[in-house]
Amino acid sequence: MTKVIKKVKDFIKLRDGNLFLNKSVGFVPTMGALHEGHIALIKKSLKQNDITVVSIYINPTQFDNPDDLKKYPNTFNQDLQILKKLKVDYLFHPNYSQIYPDNYNYRIIETDFSKKLCGKFRPGHFEGVLTIVMKLLNIVKPDKAYFGEKDYQQLQLVKGMVKAFFINTKIISHPTVRTKEGLALSSRNLRLNEEQLKVAAEFPRLLKSGLSIKKIKSQLKKLGFEVEYIEKFGDRIFGAVYLENIRLIDNVKV
Repeated sequence: MTKVIKKVKDFIKLRDGNLFLNKSVGFVPTMGALHEGHIALIKKSLKQNDITVVSIYINPTQFDNPDDLKKYPNTFNQDLQILKKLKVDYLFHPNYSQIYPDNYNYRIIETDFSKKLCGKFRPGHFEGVLTIVMKLLNIVKPDKAYFGEKDYQQLQLVKGMVKAFFINTKIISHPTVRTKEGLALSSRNLRLNEEQLKVAAEFPRLLKSGLSIKKIKSQLKKLGFEVEYIEKFGDRIFGAVYLENIRLIDNVKV
């Protein structure tokens, strides 16, 4: 039975108690609207640890667009049933005042990679991401925390933060989980209708196509996408696009 904990002090008390003594702890932070990508991370944690904790918290500080926050899918009851079926041990489900007693006056800032790719177009986004992840890692104190490669920039920034601040948690990644058409699974996909989902699948197809960045952008625009960026960085090509005001991101190995 998945136990739901809403207060930080209650979770800290539990974490420091006998139930966690000499047990390995895995942690999957989420914003809910759980899909097969989340489930893959959770299953990995369940396999590798004695205790698995999942958090559901729609973090307002990482949304640079208030409208995007307002429209973000909230499927808590459905999510809880998924966690129960998977036999996750604990769900941490705090509210804003629990997570931000300082009203977000204190925050984590990275000054280099967070300003590139998505960070270039979403001011303050990664400050919100890193701050919430730092808080959650301090509360849960997991041995391992699990992140998907769809948010590859986020994954690298979290790894960098953990290393920089000597946090005793190993960050485990998992390859992007995709639909059979190739679209990266995302909670935002719930906002796409059937026709839009077909068009959206062209985004990863073009990223993998080997075409020049100029041609990829041109083809995407012809299909009705608004292109935010397509960029090669390291051994990957990254992209962010809008389809009917719904933002999609992806990355593939070059």
